[in-house]
Amino acid sequence: MPTHNPFLYLLSRLYDAVTAFRNHRFDSGKKRMTVFEVPTIAVGNLSWGGTGKTPMIEFLITLFQERYRLAVLSRGYGRKTQGFLLADQTTDAKKIGDEPFQIYTKFGKKVSVAVGEQRVLAIPELLALRQDTDLILLDDAYQHRYVKADFYILLTTFQKPFFEDHVIPLGTLRENRSGAKRADLIVVTKCPLTLNSDQKNAYKKNIVRYTEGKQVPIVFSTLKYGSPYPVSKAAREWTGQVLLVSGIADDTVLKKEVEKRYSLQEVITFGDHHRYTSKDLQLMLEKIKKNKDWVVLTTEKDITKLNVAAFSGFLEEIPIFALPMMMTFDATDQQFVKECLQTVVEDKLRNGEAI
Repeated sequence: MPTHNPFLYLLSRLYDAVTAFRNHRFDSGKKRMTVFEVPTIAVGNLSWGGTGKTPMIEFLITLFQERYRLAVLSRGYGRKTQGFLLADQTTDAKKIGDEPFQIYTKFGKKVSVAVGEQRVLAIPELLALRQDTDLILLDDAYQHRYVKADFYILLTTFQKPFFEDHVIPLGTLRENRSGAKRADLIVVTKCPLTLNSDQKNAYKKNIVRYTEGKQVPIVFSTLKYGSPYPVSKAAREWTGQVLLVSGIADDTVLKKEVEKRYSLQEVITFGDHHRYTSKDLQLMLEKIKKNKDWVVLTTEKDITKLNVAAFSGFLEEIPIFALPMMMTFDATDQQFVKECLQTVVEDKLRNGEAI
């Protein structure tokens, strides 16, 4: 643990102690966890953002939407509302948050999408409205311990694995590395396509140091980017001359991908969950007017906040394209994940009882 800043070091130790005490109370049964009759899979991480939770949720939806009646429940971070909300045709990102709205936009016809800070209260409300639900995906719920999920998927990035990180404020961890022991599956995300078996074994060796002897399966995933598609009225023929605009937790992998595939002219980076303003759109417009061959390229998450009525005037002048991406596994790991989760869900559907 670095000690060059004693004040941050003490704050980190204090935060670590508080979260450890909280976890101990749940582990010892002094704080009650609720188990629901409907199977629940929790996806989360030990760090603050940027590990690929939304791509993982979308992967699970794609994997199981034809087999189960799915619901996704999220806290709805960054939304302007409170309490439980079930997404419908009147919903936007301000009401339910960026990621839930992205999921609803892509899968809303087949999947129920809801938000609620207190998920132990939100799940009964969700089930009251969607009584046929037989699998709930809990987004960003690794630290939400009032609900005891049937299966926990822990994500950590290849670029900044949790075993090299530190508890905030010295690092980005929301709890101690030992929290990895609660996982039923650990996914190393955003891996390079060149990842070899020696690198995988090195990561596995470092990860198992924090699972306390528990045999937690570890798999590796990459992000696969699709072809840009137009989202504004002014979107013209794709030129490949890119002004990259994004407001995500970490745009490192995104920038590398765009540099590799296109001619990256300039980058405008906003903070995660950035709320776009007319000033932001005016900046893009000015750059596009000065550079006639440029197009704006952004993420599907950002599109949920850009492609709105308030910016309709700008959308008629700025050629904006979205770059889709999805989480992928090699065939062996994907089949393992599918069979592992399906076994848990089927067992619960046959035998599950609420506690």
